[in-house]
Amino acid sequence: MRAAGLPHVTIHGLRRSFGTLSEWVEVPVGIVAQIQGHKASALAEKHYRVRPRDLLRLWHVRIETWILTEAGIEPPQGEIAQDRSATLRVVGGTDTR
Repeated sequence: MRAAGLPHVTIHGLRRSFGTLSEWVEVPVGIVAQIQGHKASALAEKHYRVRPRDLLRLWHVRIETWILTEAGIEPPQGEIAQDRSATLRVVGGTDTR
């Protein structure tokens, strides 16, 4: 955060932002709740909605791509997009490693 010149942000603040930004991509509320680890509250969500990880991943990648694009960062493509073991890096600044 310091290297990017950003103010302090809490994990809870990031969760709220993720939920809010998901609306911009028109992600169904139940998908967002499940990605965030919320417990199902409605009867249909508890008993009738079965969402495999691949479906959640599809929506998560869509959200991630939108956020990166809005930030002016080119989203990863191809095999790189599938490899989630890549290291973090500072974007638009000096790498402090």
